[in-house]
Amino acid sequence: MKHFVLAGAMMLAGTTTMADAAPDPAAVLDTYANIAQATYEDALAGAQALDAAAHALVAEPGGATLAAARQARRESRVSYQQSEAFRFGNPAVDDWEGLVNAWPLDEGLIDYVDAGYGDTSDENPYYAANVVAHTELRIGGADIDASTIDAALLEQLQEIDGVESNVSRGYHAIEFLLWGQDLNGTGAGAGARPASDFDTANCTHGNCDRRAAYLTAATALLVADLEDAVAMWSQGGAARTDLTDGTAEEGLAMILTGLGSLSYGELAGERIQLGLMLHDPEEEHDCFSDNTAWSHYYDQVGMQNVLTGRYVRTDGSIVEGPSVADLVAHEDFDVAHATALAFANTDAAMMTMVRVSEAGKRYDQMLAEGDDAGNRVIQDVVDALKAQTTQIEQVVAALGLETLAIEGSDSLDDPDAVFQ
Repeated sequence: MKHFVLAGAMMLAGTTTMADAAPDPAAVLDTYANIAQATYEDALAGAQALDAAAHALVAEPGGATLAAARQARRESRVSYQQSEAFRFGNPAVDDWEGLVNAWPLDEGLIDYVDAGYGDTSDENPYYAANVVAHTELRIGGADIDASTIDAALLEQLQEIDGVESNVSRGYHAIEFLLWGQDLNGTGAGAGARPASDFDTANCTHGNCDRRAAYLTAATALLVADLEDAVAMWSQGGAARTDLTDGTAEEGLAMILTGLGSLSYGELAGERIQLGLMLHDPEEEHDCFSDNTAWSHYYDQVGMQNVLTGRYVRTDGSIVEGPSVADLVAHEDFDVAHATALAFANTDAAMMTMVRVSEAGKRYDQMLAEGDDAGNRVIQDVVDALKAQTTQIEQVVAALGLETLAIEGSDSLDDPDAVFQ
C-alpha cells in the first residue's frame, strides 16, 4: 500500500505573502474541483482493482487470492478516504456518499454471524436476515425475491425499511464479506473468514455460490458508484456545478463546511470520540479488517489536500493550483501560520496512532477500557482535530465568510447524552 506523509507547516501555510496579489477565488474553486475529480478517478481505479481481485478469489478460492482481495480492499481505501474531504459542504456528494461508505452495519443482514451476535434487535427487524442463506425475504409485509443475488437486489436492500444500519453495499459490506466478523473484541486479531467460504467444491458455512455472487455484485456496484462520483466532478457534473454556479464566497463556504464537518463532528466525534467513550470496537470504522488507523489518517491527508490545493495521485503525478491556504495567507498570515501548525499537530497525532497500530496494537486494542496508553493515543487525535477545527473557523473569519454550520456530535457537544 502506498502511504503519503503530510507536508510540513510551511507548505500548509501556502506560498502567498501579503505583498503578492490576492489569488483569484474562482481559481481556488477550480483547484478544489480538479483535485476532487482526480481523487475520485483514483478511487475508481482502486475499486476496479478490487473488483478484479474479487473475481479472481471467486474463480480460484484460496489463501493467496483471499489475501490479494483483502490487500486490494486496503489499497482502495487510500484514495477513497482522501475524497471524504469533499463531503458535507457539497450536497450532491453527501447524498451519494451513503451508497459507498455507510457504517456501522448490521452484518447479520448479509451473511452468517456468530451466535453471540444474537438474532433479534429492537431497532432492526432484519438484523439477522442473512440474505446469503435465504432466497426469499419478507420485508414490510411484502415478499422480496432474493433467488438471484445481483446489484439490483443490493440496491433494493440498502437501508431497507428506513434502517440506516441495513447496509447492503459499499466498502464495509465488502470488508465484511472478505474478513468476516472480528470476534476478538479489544483483543488482538481481525476477522478470519476462510477462503473456503467462497469455494463451491469445498464449501464452508454453506451457500458459497451465493456468497461469491454477493461479493462480486458488491464490488461491481462499487465501481459503478464511483463512476458516478467521477462524472459528478467532471465538467458539467452536479457537484462541480453546485460549487461554481454560485458566488465565490458560497463556493468557499462549501469547501470550509466540508473541512470543518469532517474534522469535527464526523471524524473527531462520531468515528473516534464515541468509540473511545464507550470503549467499543463495534464503533471502529474499519472494524472487520483492523484498517481503521490508516482510514482516519487518509481522511486527514484529504483535508490537507483541500487546504493546500495539492494532491499527489496514486501514479505520483500532482494536481495543484491556487488554494485556500494561499487566500488565507494573503488576508491574515498569522491565521495561516496557526492553521498550518494545527494541521501539522493533527498529522503528528495521526502518525503516532498509525505507528502504534503498525507495531502490533491495532486501533480496536487501543480502545480497550483500562488501556490508558492506548486511550491517550486516540484522545490526542481527537484533541488535535478539535484544535484544527477551531483554526478552520478562524480561516472562515479571516476570509470574511458568514459563520458556517459545521456538523457536531453528541460525543463532543453533549457527552452525557451518549449514555442516556
